[in-house]
Amino acid sequence: MKRPNEVAVAANEEGCAERLARFFPRALAVRVPVQITSLRGGATRLREATVVEFGGAEHAIFLSSLPLEFDDKVRIERDRKGGAAEATVIAVQYHEGRKAVAVRFLQGPCAWVTQP
Repeated sequence: MKRPNEVAVAANEEGCAERLARFFPRALAVRVPVQITSLRGGATRLREATVVEFGGAEHAIFLSSLPLEFDDKVRIERDRKGGAAEATVIAVQYHEGRKAVAVRFLQGPCAWVTQP
């Protein structure tokens, strides 16, 4: 029995990263653990562990709590299997208190993003 103040959540409801991925039709659903480092100017480098949720040769989409904005530069480093790339933020999606970030790789295609 459901209480009056409870909200039912549909099983197929899109999350924040999925909503952003709709704008990138070539992005594949992946689960690649990474470290993201903000490359904003200043002495302090903000860093977090996250997972690339959607990726392709030129783009990656991940959830982030870093204060990233359009045109910010980041470094993405793959956990365990290695691989790193610098990228620029090209889109930010906010949904239900979460933030998804889409980046474009600066040095061209990045194959490790779509490899398990």
